[in-house]
Amino acid sequence: MNTRNLVFVALFSAIMAVLGLLPPIALSFTPVPITLQSLGVMLAGGLLGSRLGALSQFVFLLVVAAGAPLLAGGRGGFSVFVGPSAGYLMGYVIGAFVIGYFVERLRNVSFLKLFLINIIGGIFVVYFFGVIVQAFVMDISVVKAAKLSVVFLPGDLLKAVFATILVTRLQRSLKRTIYHTK
Repeated sequence: MNTRNLVFVALFSAIMAVLGLLPPIALSFTPVPITLQSLGVMLAGGLLGSRLGALSQFVFLLVVAAGAPLLAGGRGGFSVFVGPSAGYLMGYVIGAFVIGYFVERLRNVSFLKLFLINIIGGIFVVYFFGVIVQAFVMDISVVKAAKLSVVFLPGDLLKAVFATILVTRLQRSLKRTIYHTK
């Protein structure tokens, strides 16, 4: 991996950190807050591709595990990986990879294609892991955990639209910068 790619990985890890510093919206019925960090997952996968996007999320989570309070609400440390939102955190890495994987295979980046990719990787994949782990940790059924997560969908769809707009505008220039330096 060259220096430029390391810088991009670090940059998107830092973007995740900044998005985590913005105040979360706590909900009374679930311990998982509404945050902007899923936007960072979509941006990392869409702009960096599968390998670098997933790596940026992994590096971010390593910094969180080391104790940096970079998750929404100032959370950090290893304990967040055994709590109700642990699955969502694991989903960040896999979601960024899935988004990047599909974006790398697009011949033409269109709004609709990228929006659907963001929904698949940034919402469905992240929710899949998040809901299963949340159900396990909270000792509730997967169906109940899924119902608790429905409240996040409108905001995540807006984040998918915003990420799609940004990625379609930035992807061509970044693709030349990142992918031609391997």
